[in-house]
Amino acid sequence: MTKESLLKKKLPDSPGVYYFLGARKEILYIGKATSLRNRVKSYFATDIRDKRSTFIEQMVAAAKSVECTVTDSVLEALLIEANMIRTHKPRFNTDAKDDKSFNHVVITNEEFPRVLVVRGKDLTLRFNESELLHVFGPYPQGMLFREALKIIRKLFQFYDTEKPVHLIQSKVSRGIIDFNQQIGLYPSVSSKDEYQKTINHLVLFFEGKKKQLIKVLEKEMMQAAKAEKFELAHSLKKKIFALTHIHDIALLKQDVRDYQDEKTVRIEAFDVAHLGGSDMVGVMTVVASGQISKDDYRKFKIKSVTGSNDTAALAELLERRLAHPEWRYPTIIVVDGSTAQKNRAEHVLRKNGVHIPVVAVVKDEFHRPKRILAPLSLKNKYETDILLANAEAHRFSIAYHRAKRRKTFTA
Repeated sequence: MTKESLLKKKLPDSPGVYYFLGARKEILYIGKATSLRNRVKSYFATDIRDKRSTFIEQMVAAAKSVECTVTDSVLEALLIEANMIRTHKPRFNTDAKDDKSFNHVVITNEEFPRVLVVRGKDLTLRFNESELLHVFGPYPQGMLFREALKIIRKLFQFYDTEKPVHLIQSKVSRGIIDFNQQIGLYPSVSSKDEYQKTINHLVLFFEGKKKQLIKVLEKEMMQAAKAEKFELAHSLKKKIFALTHIHDIALLKQDVRDYQDEKTVRIEAFDVAHLGGSDMVGVMTVVASGQISKDDYRKFKIKSVTGSNDTAALAELLERRLAHPEWRYPTIIVVDGSTAQKNRAEHVLRKNGVHIPVVAVVKDEFHRPKRILAPLSLKNKYETDILLANAEAHRFSIAYHRAKRRKTFTA
């Protein structure tokens, strides 16, 4: 598939789900977008390998055509994308295949079914097959998924209690349920039949069947009006209006930001801090187009390393960072150290099929930058940003380590 052939294809400037197809019309890759036209075109950039990965570059080379499904909102695209990936398991959607760390939505098989968010690795640990009515997902983009769930909850109130609702007896827990009913998080109705209807509506919505759902609601609204249940009929009318005018501005902003980020130079710096191997921690800091991005900073407690093994700790740090594909991949990765740290980081990236240049900042005995191990083109263009990200990583890791030591000492 060439860029020229794509440009001839009229893709809509609308939200939706896109599918890259192979020679036998098999689905190679599935994605969602705010603008199908802009997102699909972005795969044909000359630097796609650096922005995404060699794996995605191979996918584009293997693709013979691209198809799409237009949706009314980004929220619907998010749900349809997850369902399609779960059904077809495309070979280039590698993050969704290994979905153990990703969110799933489960609906329990109980008197009052609960709607719970569960990590993939916990599905079989917490439930057996007979305890679940439905499983939806995986949803790799954690922040986007949480915003979507907020919107869904405004449309459909559901229980998400730790224990089955009918087993909750304590006054404190019942009080929490009453409070959540008052503020609109939990359903106000106590009728099992009415709540089951809400669950049925929610299932249709998670399955991406909005048109079918609206028809069901319209039928229920007419029945309620005929039975002179005017309050219920009015409630259903409001729900139908909300579904036809889904307010997913938060999702739009997130998806637009993702698209804009593809043009942003993002530098991620990693550093490890400990005292003789004790209370070992690691951090990630981010500089985006020359600006510190503290919202993207992350802390990690090192779990797999004992003793003063900085390179092993760095490897764990990078493995855990790569387990979060919902965080946009950086343009450059910066590590604190020398050749050993640089080589170990590159090994981790190769093992995970990720192609991102690694830069090492070598320090003197006073922990001041002495030289940068990097290709000359990167060094000349981004030296200031590399040093800023590295300095932030060192400051952040020391602060986190001191806080952890104080907590350990107090305990």
